[in-house]
Amino acid sequence: MEPPSYRCAACGRAYELEDLRWCCDCGGYLTLPFQSGLEASQVDRKEPSLWRYRAALPIELTPPAAYFGEGLTPLVQRRWGGRDTAFKLDFLFPSGSFKDRGSAVMVNHLASLGVKRIHEDSSGNAGASVAAYSAAAGIAATIYSPASAAAGKLTQIAAYGAKLVRVAGTRQETAAAALAVSDGSYYASHNWSPLFIEGVKTVAYELWEQHEWAAPDVVIGPIGYGSTVLGLYRGFKELERRGSISRLPRIYACQSANCPSFHRAFESGDPAAAALAPSAVKPTIAEGVAASKPLRVREVLDALRESGGRTVVVQDDEVVTSLFRLAALGLYVEPTSAVAPAAALKLYASGVVDSNERVVVVLTGTGLKATDKIAGLRR
Repeated sequence: MEPPSYRCAACGRAYELEDLRWCCDCGGYLTLPFQSGLEASQVDRKEPSLWRYRAALPIELTPPAAYFGEGLTPLVQRRWGGRDTAFKLDFLFPSGSFKDRGSAVMVNHLASLGVKRIHEDSSGNAGASVAAYSAAAGIAATIYSPASAAAGKLTQIAAYGAKLVRVAGTRQETAAAALAVSDGSYYASHNWSPLFIEGVKTVAYELWEQHEWAAPDVVIGPIGYGSTVLGLYRGFKELERRGSISRLPRIYACQSANCPSFHRAFESGDPAAAALAPSAVKPTIAEGVAASKPLRVREVLDALRESGGRTVVVQDDEVVTSLFRLAALGLYVEPTSAVAPAAALKLYASGVVDSNERVVVVLTGTGLKATDKIAGLRR
């Protein structure tokens, strides 16, 4: 198998993985080819972290510069909507969110290339994750975040030693501020980096192992810019190509009805419909999925359709209800993480998901990051 290289989704130009670039010269975002997947015998069972699947990654990081023993998050069964449901506890990562999967691969790769300064934009979780891994790797990080982001997340970013730049504007304006930086700092964007998605795909490999080397029938997760959905799809697709699973699980991508970018694109069949006008966006307590101009729209739509899944939108009051119902089951998550469980209830009620199917709902961020906001919500 030839060494993998970046390829531009717009013009097809290729770049080596050692090139320090976050986009193509034409401005298009970069992709990576599918890897060869794994057989069960290739999992390093002596390694108690997501690095047990390092043979499925396109880069060699042995040992990684920043290592927390991250991954292998629990899969627990609870009654939800009157039926058994498995919850993947991806909020139990070192920085408190699933973003550590992507940061573990992206930041360690940058460290291996000798990068010393990076910047990133985030509504909170990715910024905290990148700040944590940068601190461990000895990289100076600057994180751009909306000033309205949860105080707990902003405090966490600064505590890691990252420079925090609060942007008085929307999530999209925050991204624009980070894109405008031209002082020699590398733009380590979790939304632009295909290596970030390579890290996130380890959730699919974990679910494969936790289902005794099989795929669940359905996986439900939130979507902001698309890394969870694309990570799930890429991981399971590689396993299917390898012959380690017989079929893909159906993937459902869940958004707030107040910022339904991917939902509009999926329903219309037009990727351009994901770019929402300001008038089409309303404030939402699920700030982590409030992406009005996501990047990898066509990739996400193709992944959902090939898996047999689709998008689902939920109202803020449904998110709040699910948030407190989860807490009553011992699962304390931030509002964004309650979007997928709320969507699961709608899918169950509509009959889209059969009662005998094995369902996984991915919980992505801890409630400890948003306790200030949760305290102001009414049950």
